[in-house]
Amino acid sequence: MTTPPANPNSAASSRPAAAGPPTKHQLALMIWLAVFPTLTVLNLTLGDWLRTLIPVVRTFVLATIAVPIVIYALMPQLHRLRARLLTRIASSRTTTDSTPSASPAGPRGTPHPNPTRERG
Repeated sequence: MTTPPANPNSAASSRPAAAGPPTKHQLALMIWLAVFPTLTVLNLTLGDWLRTLIPVVRTFVLATIAVPIVIYALMPQLHRLRARLLTRIASSRTTTDSTPSASPAGPRGTPHPNPTRERG
C-alpha cells in the first residue's frame, strides 16, 4: 500500500512566495538610492583633492571607488530590503484576505458599495 504524496500546495500556501526580479522602475529607484548618497559622500570627503584633478581623471576616480561600493555593498542590501518589503506586503494581504471581517469584499471579490454614501 502506498501513501499519497504530500500536498505541495499546502506548504507553499503557508509561506509567502519569493520576490521576483525587480521591475525596471524599481531597479532604477534602487540604483538611484545607492548611487546618489555614495557620490555625495565621496564628493564631500574627497572634494578638495578631486578639485585638483582634470574632469576625466576625477570621473575615473569617483567611478573606480563608487561602482564597487554600489555593486558589492549597497545593491545586495537594497535587494534584500525589497524582498523583505514585498514579503511583508504579501503576508499582510494573505492575513487580511483570510479574515472575512477585515476584508470589505463582497461575492467574487467585488467591493461592497459604500453604505454611508447617499445616492441622489
